[in-house]
Amino acid sequence: MFTGLLIVLLPLVLGYLVPVRRASIMAWINRGVSASIYLILLLMGVSLAGLPDLGTQLSRMGGQALLLFVVISAFNLAALWWLSRRLRLDLGEKRVIDGAPTSKLAAMAGSLSLVGVVIAGLVIGLMLVGRWGTTPFELAEHLAEWVLYVLLALIGCQLRNSGMPLKQILLNRHGLFIAMTLAASSLIGGLAAAPMLGLAWNEGLAMASGFGWYSLSGILIGEHLGPALGGVAFFNDLTRELLAFVLIPLVMRRYAPLAIGYGGATSMDFTLPVIQQHGGVRCVPIAVVSGFILSLLSPPLILFLVAL
Repeated sequence: MFTGLLIVLLPLVLGYLVPVRRASIMAWINRGVSASIYLILLLMGVSLAGLPDLGTQLSRMGGQALLLFVVISAFNLAALWWLSRRLRLDLGEKRVIDGAPTSKLAAMAGSLSLVGVVIAGLVIGLMLVGRWGTTPFELAEHLAEWVLYVLLALIGCQLRNSGMPLKQILLNRHGLFIAMTLAASSLIGGLAAAPMLGLAWNEGLAMASGFGWYSLSGILIGEHLGPALGGVAFFNDLTRELLAFVLIPLVMRRYAPLAIGYGGATSMDFTLPVIQQHGGVRCVPIAVVSGFILSLLSPPLILFLVAL
């Protein structure tokens, strides 16, 4: 049972052991991560096209994603609201980061493009149906597995060379509290949603362990629980990010931990400019630490849970 877990975790660990000192190499690693994500999501779309009775499966997938999102978000929002009442943050003045997106649409462009990649893969898969049987879908699944190993190694390298030392993480108690609250409430929500979705308890926990990292959660879940549940995980975490873009401006000044934490792992990248724009520069290290902890926790936790 745990042999498969160790095989998949090995690239992540090996990547984490590699120090990178040249910015040019780090830039290539970042491009490799982006390219791997796009390729795997394209292949996930192709695999979805190979599902029997696709229309029914997609309808069911949408319903499951919505249910999972509502249940987990309810626990997240309640827990982060509770934390916001007890963890007061002095936001200070607001200053905009140079080059930050000036609109929610600009900030969401990256996440929406990933949806387009999945749809493109689905269209390609539908074009292949009936021509070569199940061969293209089997090839897509095998290729996605190997690209996943490369992606995990590159992500491990990214995490190692992110400039976030352990001391800085442990000393930023606000970021640590926000991350732990988001993680714990997500897992409780996943456990509560599991029987409603007809999933085993560990599968429900795994589905909730993406913490907003939709590009990775969909890939890992799809690889181990099938493309349909991979799609559910992807859209659940993607919807979290989209709602975060709406919530941040509305609640930042009154419930800063909720605004920073709800985006989950994306608070260190995609939602960070919006957090800074509406909360000020003092929110930035808190958001980065929170997002980094959740990004570090998500891959091994998902892999551990699906291996149970």
